[in-house]
Amino acid sequence: MTDAYSRTVQLSTEAIQNGDPLGWFETLYATANGDPAAVPWARLTPNAMVLDWLERGLIRGKSAVVIGCGLGDDAEELAKRGLDVTGFDISESAIAWCHQRFPNSSVTYEVADLFAIPDAWKGAFDFVLESYTIQAMPPELRAKAIPKIAQLVTRSGQLLVICRGREPEQALTDVPFPLTKAELAGFEQAGLSQVEFEDFAEPGTVRRFRVLYERG
Repeated sequence: MTDAYSRTVQLSTEAIQNGDPLGWFETLYATANGDPAAVPWARLTPNAMVLDWLERGLIRGKSAVVIGCGLGDDAEELAKRGLDVTGFDISESAIAWCHQRFPNSSVTYEVADLFAIPDAWKGAFDFVLESYTIQAMPPELRAKAIPKIAQLVTRSGQLLVICRGREPEQALTDVPFPLTKAELAGFEQAGLSQVEFEDFAEPGTVRRFRVLYERG
């Protein structure tokens, strides 16, 4: 376990115990002091599973939003592909970091809380990317997050979800908390249709799900 990951687990655990399960994101980014190595998921490149999916040419529409955009790499990749992109994060320090990294970006970076999204964003996006954000939430919170994410998808729009996966009998320990297929079914209960479910479970690797949803 790296020092950065150990600190992430500590911050997450303390925040959950203190009744503020999302508060640790700002603490993590703010105390990183501009060092991406202090943020365990910051690779300074787009997520490989996002890139792989984009290369298949399945994306539709022109407007996109990246949930929990972090340091902005996925948002920038979508913008390079011609989309009008909004990236938001609950952490003010993360968004400030995005502006510092990409001062001339076409991406609209916003500080926003998924649980209090602007009304103008509801049903506004052709493509929604949720990559590794809800797995950072405890189960009782992400059950509430799933319909909030679904709200962002416009009619005939797409949602791509990438997360760690697990079987129901596997115990949850520390962040990140892998999701089950049953939990992800919440997106269908929120009015979306599952188009494709990919289960990456190669021996010796972290199991991940990549799921495409659409709104009819």
